[in-house]
Amino acid sequence: MTQILGDFIEEFPPEHDSLELTFTPSSRPIKQRWRNNRLSAHFVADYLSSFLPLDEEDANSEQRIKQSKGAVSYVANELLENAIKFTDDNDIYKVKFGIHFIEDVEVIAVIFATNCANSESVNKLQAFIKELLSSDDPNELYLQQLEKNAETESETSGLGLLTMVNDYSAKIGWRFETIPDSLDTMLVTTVAQIIV
Repeated sequence: MTQILGDFIEEFPPEHDSLELTFTPSSRPIKQRWRNNRLSAHFVADYLSSFLPLDEEDANSEQRIKQSKGAVSYVANELLENAIKFTDDNDIYKVKFGIHFIEDVEVIAVIFATNCANSESVNKLQAFIKELLSSDDPNELYLQQLEKNAETESETSGLGLLTMVNDYSAKIGWRFETIPDSLDTMLVTTVAQIIV
């Protein structure tokens, strides 16, 4: 069974460019992975810059590229950290992470992360997604989450996802896929689209 929530892209045009990386979450403790997550996010952002047109005569062009790299780096880091943090270490599935580029009127970076998560994590994420999708004001939801975190010190705050929406105008989508012969885990793919 597959469930789609939010603005999820099922297929990409075959002629588009992309970059995909794979991680084995159980190969190192999570604390040792944080530095690699950040490096991977910066790498993806640097890769992005080769696809952005630089107009030598436009003074704003270089600033736009710098802002785009910052946005991609932030979103990529959040998605990768969440995928690693909420991966079921007992599973054999690797974390997949990457970026696709869609050129339409503007260049759109589509950053994704796929991980295997246990049913408890999936249920919490789906409850948060439903709250996010039904919210008329993501800024207000952000403030509510800040207050909730201060009270409970929860690890599943959703603040990174809300920051993507509020600060980077990201469109976010999710795909949840059941894994054959597994009752307690699902493959979760999170996709964030940002205009660069």
